[in-house]
Amino acid sequence: MSIDEWWARLSPEVREWLIAHNGEPLSPEVAAAIERAGGTRDADAWAIAPDSSQPFELSDEAVDWIEAVANEE
Repeated sequence: MSIDEWWARLSPEVREWLIAHNGEPLSPEVAAAIERAGGTRDADAWAIAPDSSQPFELSDEAVDWIEAVANEE
């Protein structure tokens, strides 16, 4: 599922967190909220992690997408 599809399913609080912390590792709660909204932990999708012991981070494409949303582009 693409970011624009699961973004619409997130709570306003999670969206605000993602905008405020764009580019930072995701908290377990935010990562879980994205998965519940339909995002998958796929390196080709929204998140990347070197291995399971590392926190998930948004892909560069997802960070750019969220920045554009935050800037109302």
